[in-house]
Amino acid sequence: MSNNDKPRADATRVVSAGRRKEWTAGVVNTPVWRASTILYDTVAEMRERVGETHHRLFYGRRGTPTQWSLAEALTELEPGAEGTFLYPSGVAAIAAALLSVLSPGDELLLVDSAYDPTRSMASGLLKRMGIKTRFYDPLIGAGIADLIGEDTKAIFLESPGSLTFEVQDVPAIVTAARARGVTTLLDNTWATPLLFPAIAHGVDLTILACTKYVVGHSDVMLGSVTAAPGHFTRLRDTSFQLGQVASPDDAWLGARGLRTMAIRLQQHQASALKIAHWLKEQAEVAAVLHPALPDCPGHEHFARDFKGSSGLFSFVLQGGSDDARSALIDGLELFGIGYSWGGFESLAIPTDPQRYRSVTRRADAGPVVRLQIGLEDADDLIADLAAGLARFRAAS
Repeated sequence: MSNNDKPRADATRVVSAGRRKEWTAGVVNTPVWRASTILYDTVAEMRERVGETHHRLFYGRRGTPTQWSLAEALTELEPGAEGTFLYPSGVAAIAAALLSVLSPGDELLLVDSAYDPTRSMASGLLKRMGIKTRFYDPLIGAGIADLIGEDTKAIFLESPGSLTFEVQDVPAIVTAARARGVTTLLDNTWATPLLFPAIAHGVDLTILACTKYVVGHSDVMLGSVTAAPGHFTRLRDTSFQLGQVASPDDAWLGARGLRTMAIRLQQHQASALKIAHWLKEQAEVAAVLHPALPDCPGHEHFARDFKGSSGLFSFVLQGGSDDARSALIDGLELFGIGYSWGGFESLAIPTDPQRYRSVTRRADAGPVVRLQIGLEDADDLIADLAAGLARFRAAS
């Protein structure tokens, strides 16, 4: 076996993927190719380009080597994938993926723990298009087969789930879907393909809010959808028809962030686990919702399918009010208060998961706090949280 035949480690793949010589033009990083109009030498050449435009300059909206490089890199990170399309945000990626597989009269099965903008899309845009949505328990597993009807055309998964981090039995759901010819879509932002290679687990379309771990620096909005064989052409055509395009500058920043994603994820994981275990020992904490902990719903699927964990999780306070939770968060010095996650900085926000459920009910012991653990020293973050818990205790 030659060196080229050996499977390459994640840290190697994120550095080398997508760096074709014809795109990098002799430099380390693919340059930023900004373009709207593409010029042709002859009318014949112009007409010839109207056909297949994949990786060929045609018009700026169809991409340049800057976008192609990042898309190809993301495809290389998903063993067995056919191709990737980039979008100006994660929500745009979700919309394009859903619209590529659903038509009026179809039904979508949507996990009840999904990201709120995904839920809003189902109750808004999709509903207006005549597409029906039914929510399902994130822990349903193979039982999803009982929900698949004649009109069911797609099952949307998010594992772990937003806010409460239930881990789904993705292989069981995929098996049930394939038996009925139903397309599966997964929001894989929490794990990235490095921790959960979704296409290899049978998912048809895997979605990333690249804004998070791919970019890693809280300065770009970017999304992607990677397709299994047989699904890319329809995804690409739908995206072209929607006029979707990620800017070359944002794609370049996404590629720059990608090169360090493997090593950053290692640090996010280590610090988050240390803090999660510390929180479990605190009297003010009723529960820690982290997929790598044995008492997290669906942990058995995490242990079986995932290569590791990332830096986002929640914890439930032991009683207390919203004001007491705010006292905890407002005084934190190292945690910012803001949406998103996946960057180098730590964040803390209040969250109320019961507001975003349709078929599953929650009875948490107290208010919930979601943490994004960044790249700061874990002991410094623990000291900050300890002071926050003291404020919560005093306010309670």
